[in-house]
Amino acid sequence: MAEHAHPDQVLFQGEKPFPILPAVDHYAGSEKLMKKALAVQHELGAVFDITCDCEDGAHAGAEADHARMAAGVIMSEDNRFGRVGARIHDITHPHWEQDVDILVGLAGSRLAFLTIPKVRCAADAARQIESIRSAEERHGIERAIPVHVLIETHGALREAWEIAALDRVESLDFGLMDFVSGHHGAIPGSAMRSPGQFEHPLVARAKCDISAAALANGVVPSHNVTTELKDIDYIRRDAERARKEFGYLRMWSIHPNQIVPIIEAMRPDFTEVEEAAEILIAAQDKHWGPIQHAGKLHDRASYRYYWELLKRARSTGMKIPDEASRRYF
Repeated sequence: MAEHAHPDQVLFQGEKPFPILPAVDHYAGSEKLMKKALAVQHELGAVFDITCDCEDGAHAGAEADHARMAAGVIMSEDNRFGRVGARIHDITHPHWEQDVDILVGLAGSRLAFLTIPKVRCAADAARQIESIRSAEERHGIERAIPVHVLIETHGALREAWEIAALDRVESLDFGLMDFVSGHHGAIPGSAMRSPGQFEHPLVARAKCDISAAALANGVVPSHNVTTELKDIDYIRRDAERARKEFGYLRMWSIHPNQIVPIIEAMRPDFTEVEEAAEILIAAQDKHWGPIQHAGKLHDRASYRYYWELLKRARSTGMKIPDEASRRYF
């Protein structure tokens, strides 16, 4: 193995690489809000994704027009980074297949992902994924569009591991509001916001199950929104709890005020980023064999951890030490 072989070549041979996605998935339902989100993305860089919402954003009877509008936003010159996806209607809605056909047909070459909501089981998700694959074939789209799946029903939670294992699934997203509503009043409304959303046992269990299923299958767990729009410290605390206590690597945003505090909360500690860079550089110089660093032994197991940490840090806009940046990015 060449001395300066890239860590992706050495550390994950024969394995599906873990997706490194931006730490924020920002939802926009109208053309005005989609364009506003793109303007914020221009300012901050590709440190958050935008989801054009064709489910809740579309007026009844105007679903096709809304999907075409979203496709136009995705294909526009304002989409500089190619990090714009879309959410379609759920499988019980009569328009979901037309959503897929319009979005894939008009924007399949640039769709960052498609999000499918309210699946009731793994079979629902598999059926919608197959529809996306068929639309790609029909419209001559040569890439496989990643799929994000919303877990917000009892059935989806029960089959979260099977859903996470499906081909193309890149993210499992927790839909808190619909999940709580599905308990017919057994869970109080206070569990839709903090601190209840982290402390009610049934909600905490769901969050843990989704995160565990996602991570075990090489899929990104994505946390639900916070309903607080103005208190930056409150927003940051919600994101920190999602990250540190429940293992979520990504979180939804529904207002531009939420984007930066979520990104900041999801970033690795800077001292750990510096340490990761030092360890990886030393390991690379030793042909990826075991090394000692600061009196501790490191080998490929810890190299994998530090490499993914470095990539995640970069995806949140953190400055990577110069030598590591030069070697790896």
